Amino acid sequence: MRFMLLQTYGPTASDAPPMAEWTASDVHAHIAFQQELNARLAELGELIDAVGLAGPDAARIVTSDGRTSVVTEGPFAETKELLAGYRLVDVESWDRALEIAALVSAAPGPGGAPVQAPIEVRQVMGAPATDDL
Repeated sequence: MRFMLLQTYGPTASDAPPMAEWTASDVHAHIAFQQELNARLAELGELIDAVGLAGPDAARIVTSDGRTSVVTEGPFAETKELLAGYRLVDVESWDRALEIAALVSAAPGPGGAPVQAPIEVRQVMGAPATDDL
């Protein structure tokens, strides 16, 4: 079963400040944790992909009617949280996907305290064959 684990940054249960306000050593520890977790999941054959995303100030939203496109730029100050990255995993069960999400949520933040970031877990669904439509 494939699952997308969406990692957001914003208000958290730990009241950690935004990552831009963390010390360099706290950012380093957080990233090292993420890289080590990715390595463990890869060794288990569970990791398909994992990436961090640029901040919302570098985002663009494209809307099109098929003829004309409208591109809207960030930043989006009204947004209280942002999608920071994702992991795509292939695991045996929902329980395993939730277990990995809990590990990600507990990544170290300022002073090594768990960030408690909300991790959205969504099963990746396959599209039906076009012959079935």
